[in-house]
Amino acid sequence: QVQLVESGGGLVQAGGSLRLSCASTESTRVIGFMGWYRQAQGKQREVVATITSGGSTYYADSVKGRFTISRDNAKKNTVYLQMNSLKPEDTGVYYCNAVILVRNYWGQGTQVTVSS
Repeated sequence: QVQLVESGGGLVQAGGSLRLSCASTESTRVIGFMGWYRQAQGKQREVVATITSGGSTYYADSVKGRFTISRDNAKKNTVYLQMNSLKPEDTGVYYCNAVILVRNYWGQGTQVTVSS
């Protein structure tokens, strides 16, 4: 059973930065598709950013220019989300996602709170 372990959430003031990390226990293959999603209280989970094993990225319009998703080349199944210029509307639980052989895996989530 593949596990995704997230870290790096916390409380930050508007305009600040946080960096989220997600490490996978999958070691036998490179995960082709990984990403970050978030869920604000009372709202549906939404995609924030995704990255393929080849480095192709996608960002939600709301985070373009502020967030950067990346993968560690030495640890190919580790993904990061650098979040700059944070806004109160970025508050939510952030989940790491991996797609392995058409199956979705999710981390336990890490809370990000941005105060105004």
